[in-house]
Amino acid sequence: MNTRLPRKRAVVLSSLGVLALVLGLIAWSVHSHAASDAPPAVATSHAKELSKAFRVASEHVLPAVVAIENRPEVAQRSPEKKRGKIESPFDDLPFGNPFKDHPGLRKFFDEAPDMPEVPRGGPGGGIGSGVIIDSSGVILTNNHVVAGGGSITVRLHDGREFKATEVKTDPKTDLAVVRIEGAKNLRAAPLGDSDSMEIGDWVLALGQPFGLESTVTAGIISAKQRGLGITARESFLQTDAAINPGNSGGPLVNLDGEVIGINTAISSRSGGNQGVGFAVPSNLAKWVSRQLIDSGVVKRAYLGVGIQPITQQLADQFHVQPREGVAVTEVQPGTPAAKAGLKTGDVILSFGGKNVASARELQQLVEASPVGKSQAVVIVRDGEKMTLKLTPEEQPADYGVSKRSSEKPGEGHGSKFDKLGFDIGSLDKDTASQLGLKRTEGVLITGVRDGSPADNAGLASGMAIVEINRKPVHSIEEARAALTDEAAHKGVLLLVKTSEGTRFVALKME
Repeated sequence: MNTRLPRKRAVVLSSLGVLALVLGLIAWSVHSHAASDAPPAVATSHAKELSKAFRVASEHVLPAVVAIENRPEVAQRSPEKKRGKIESPFDDLPFGNPFKDHPGLRKFFDEAPDMPEVPRGGPGGGIGSGVIIDSSGVILTNNHVVAGGGSITVRLHDGREFKATEVKTDPKTDLAVVRIEGAKNLRAAPLGDSDSMEIGDWVLALGQPFGLESTVTAGIISAKQRGLGITARESFLQTDAAINPGNSGGPLVNLDGEVIGINTAISSRSGGNQGVGFAVPSNLAKWVSRQLIDSGVVKRAYLGVGIQPITQQLADQFHVQPREGVAVTEVQPGTPAAKAGLKTGDVILSFGGKNVASARELQQLVEASPVGKSQAVVIVRDGEKMTLKLTPEEQPADYGVSKRSSEKPGEGHGSKFDKLGFDIGSLDKDTASQLGLKRTEGVLITGVRDGSPADNAGLASGMAIVEINRKPVHSIEEARAALTDEAAHKGVLLLVKTSEGTRFVALKME
């Protein structure tokens, strides 16, 4: 039953509501004026607290930051430059310009316009940064800062200089450890937990940009687990803290004064800072530096598999969610993976109790795992979840080196699959050998039509198809029987082999 208020009473209540609103607006206005009239010290209190945090963290770590001058024992390049040619100051550094062929990334000054000269400590010399991690004289820096095999001079925050007595490097992570002797009263910076850093957290980059010692810049963590293709092992922290030439090897620091990264690279079109810098996470640096200090080399465990991430297309085929695990594309005979019973087509969900969402995550977990200690590997096989026991072994020194051939695989003759956009031919023994196959198996892709589903999926001439919908193929006839129009409409899963490795490709007719 609906009940209405008498008209007069309703009018009174409405008037009271308006009065309350007016009083509220008056109170808000008074409060706003009071806030605007507040003393500056009150209005800026939060900014001052952040400023104080920056200052305390900087004061805590700066005494541990060093300049590293590298004078390699190589013939110096002529100082003359061709007129009109844009040259990179990075080319003059002792370690050269190892990333000049990478189109989007610059190791500080790569293909940058000429800049005003900054003193670098003598002809042929280059200056980078480092951070003391042990008061006995152990310094962490980048491999590319100390590469070249020449004389390494370390200049401390207080101006003292020492010759490096030992240099140990790990090119796969671009990290190095430098040791000096005879230095007293050294301040070591603590290595923090990089995994605890989240996107948006404040950080400071410390080092010697352009040779300007004891420089601090501020920014935030803008991304995590970045892979750039500039080192063999990557999981960079990304930051917008200004990083420039000379910062390389210096620390990235949190507001607690802990080193959570080693500044390594920038992404830039000009060669200078453009707000996207990258640092090796401290947890990876801890593991690498500990081994370099103890034994001089980094020993890694391995599985012996080829892997690739789970995309939306592959997720539908493997009955998992996108980025849920990684797909096994190849199991190498005699490896820990083969001994544990892993198979091509398995999806690895977790390793040693930790979930994996990318090939990079799995690689890091495996390589850092204790050799000889059994680990639980949770997989999905044919839609069923199961757990295998796998014992990692030490990675061979030449593991992961691809067998490449400059010869172009034979084109052969065969069938066309116009609806998917590629042609296939027979795979002869010579071509199979070039692709790293042990016997003649599969079929060869001899052509791919531009803009076709095959082209969009990354297929190319010279690749071998060894499986279609999880079944091996040994001839054109078998491939033709598997790649029917009905299968093309529903979607097919190919396992392809190249000189770089093996991967799954999901194709569906448009």
